[in-house]
Amino acid sequence: VRGTFEEFTGHVVIAAEPAGCSAAATIAMSSVNTANRMRDDDLRSVNFFDAGRHPDMTFHSAGLHVHDGLAELPGELTIRGITLDVTMEVEFLGLDETGLQGEQRIGFSATTTIRRSDYGIGAAAAEGQKIVVGDKITIQLDIQAALETHP
Repeated sequence: VRGTFEEFTGHVVIAAEPAGCSAAATIAMSSVNTANRMRDDDLRSVNFFDAGRHPDMTFHSAGLHVHDGLAELPGELTIRGITLDVTMEVEFLGLDETGLQGEQRIGFSATTTIRRSDYGIGAAAAEGQKIVVGDKITIQLDIQAALETHP
């Protein structure tokens, strides 16, 4: 099942050297949208995200690693109060010099795969029912950011 999170904030720092780059994001777990209200309510429940007790998923990184034409952004991903190291594979999508009100905008795509069980995200079935839920979850961030320059 594919879904999106509709409420989030983030900050990206682009430095002259890859080691100086960083990113941070906070995603509201209650904003999950899979286009199925009953499924979304279940995802918000204690069965999965437990959004009442753990309202946010966060990612924090420091330093971008570039090798063999690939960019990797290592960082910490926190879901349900559990923080684990992950590496986002980053693809630079381009720079738009003619953005709104003359601002420059930059685009990235970042992807990582996690195991839901590592974060305590589970699925409980009522007696006699079967639920098929894969353990592998792909997280994809499509980022468009306005560039701010600092002297």
